[in-house]
Amino acid sequence: MIIEATGIKKSFGTLQVLRGVDFQMERSEVVAIMGASGAGKSTLLQILGTLSTPDAGTLRIDGTDVLHLGSKDLSAFRNHRIGFVFQAHHLLPEFTALENVMIPALIGGVPSRTAREQASRLLEDVGLSQRLTHKPSELSGGEQQRVAIARALVNTPAILFADEPSGNLDSKTKDEIHRLFFDLRDRLGQTIVIVTHDSGLADLCDRTCVMKDGLFV
Repeated sequence: MIIEATGIKKSFGTLQVLRGVDFQMERSEVVAIMGASGAGKSTLLQILGTLSTPDAGTLRIDGTDVLHLGSKDLSAFRNHRIGFVFQAHHLLPEFTALENVMIPALIGGVPSRTAREQASRLLEDVGLSQRLTHKPSELSGGEQQRVAIARALVNTPAILFADEPSGNLDSKTKDEIHRLFFDLRDRLGQTIVIVTHDSGLADLCDRTCVMKDGLFV
């Protein structure tokens, strides 16, 4: 198992958002998490991605007990082993596509030349070899999301977490982004967790887990 989560609980004040969630996932699996707004999907994704800490439960990712890492070690683990793609791509507007993809690698201590080579290869992999020097304002929404996906992959993460990754895209571009995720799994063996309201995307996944009132049903 690449993810082993047991008894995950999380409350915000008196509101209990997660009520003891268990979740396991195999390497190279693509899993969709669905549910109505407020079901706890994004909260669970943030905990699985180590962006948030549960009130109770255990979590092992790629063999590491992440809940017992200190803040410095956890940040390093997140940078090297976890990738994130959000509905808003969060690209830095003053940097080119290539520079945006390089940033996590540079933060992780990768030499600039190596980071540039890795970023160039990934942008080619996502179909943007002709857009390396373009800034976000010069790219379409779909192209910006492809840059965000390449950025999430630059440190060869064990798991890619995607939160409504195609929520802001038109139907044609959405389909292209959906196909890209499965192409990445087929070519790179990438493990992917996707929070989505899109039943079409969920149908493509190996497995769909539905949340209701802070638990899987």
